[in-house]
Amino acid sequence: MKRKTSQRAAIEQVFCERDRPLGIEEILESGRLLVESLNQATVYRNLKLLLENGWLRQVYHPSLGTLYERTGKGHHHHFHCRLCNRVYDLPGCALNEKEAAPAGFVVEDHECFLFGVCPACREK
Repeated sequence: MKRKTSQRAAIEQVFCERDRPLGIEEILESGRLLVESLNQATVYRNLKLLLENGWLRQVYHPSLGTLYERTGKGHHHHFHCRLCNRVYDLPGCALNEKEAAPAGFVVEDHECFLFGVCPACREK
C-alpha cells in the first residue's frame, strides 16, 4: 500500500468510529469533519486501496447500492432503518444454506438484509 496520508487516516477513523456499513456520502461527510480538504475522488481512491489490501469489503445493498465495511467481523447480516437510512450489523447468521436452496443448487455466498426502524428512530 502507498504511504499513509491524513485523508486515508481520516477515512479509517470514520469506519472505526461508526463500525457499520457506510456509503460514499456518509464517508465523505464524516471524513470532512476530520480533514476539511477531503473530496470525493480522494475517498474513492482510498477506498480502492483499502479494498485491495483487505481492510474493507463491499456490501451490495438492494436499494442503497454499494456500501463499505471493515473486514474481520466474520459472516453476518444487516439491518436497514427506513427512517434514518442507516445500515447496521446484525450478529451471526441464522440461515441454513443447505435447507434454503432447492435441491441441486450450490450456494456460494449470501447476503441478508432486514428492514424496519432502529431503536434511536423508534424513540423519536
